[in-house]
Amino acid sequence: MKKGKLLIFSAPSGSGKSTIVQALLKKDYKLEFSVSATSRSPRGDEQHGKEYYFLTPEEFRFKINQGDFLEWEEVYTDNYYGTLRSEVERITSAGYNVIFDVDVVGGINIKKEFDEDALSIFVQPPSVEELRKRLIGRATDSMDKIEQRLAKAEYELEYASQFDKVVINDKLDQAIRDTEKLLNDFL
Repeated sequence: MKKGKLLIFSAPSGSGKSTIVQALLKKDYKLEFSVSATSRSPRGDEQHGKEYYFLTPEEFRFKINQGDFLEWEEVYTDNYYGTLRSEVERITSAGYNVIFDVDVVGGINIKKEFDEDALSIFVQPPSVEELRKRLIGRATDSMDKIEQRLAKAEYELEYASQFDKVVINDKLDQAIRDTEKLLNDFL
């Protein structure tokens, strides 16, 4: 059986990355979403191994020291998120392609490790002003939070050139078609 490949998606908040990833998961690319690990507690109905692999901060640090993570980040003190190597191996050895929805630094690190077996795609808004309109239109965040997201987006946009491909999401249908073409060429 042919081993699966890795598809890495990164983008500033509000760029449409998650919408594009969800559209791709419904198509016939043999994609499986990589379940991340976290040291935070489950929320609501979240289940270990489904939404996240829930670990204690001690277990997380032990796995970091063992080299079990492809990439990880301590978001707040003792609040870790990361991608387990075993999760990637589980999916690719079953012949499926792993799809990642990760921050820019995590995306770059995964690409470095898997090189030719990974395709990294940066989903970019047409402009920061359009991103502002989208975030305001969502009506899910305060203006302070939106300004924080925009400042982070400007920082993240500086990393776009370190990705294999950039998809500009001006019109969602076209961005999905552009992404599908990239996947067809890669897979």
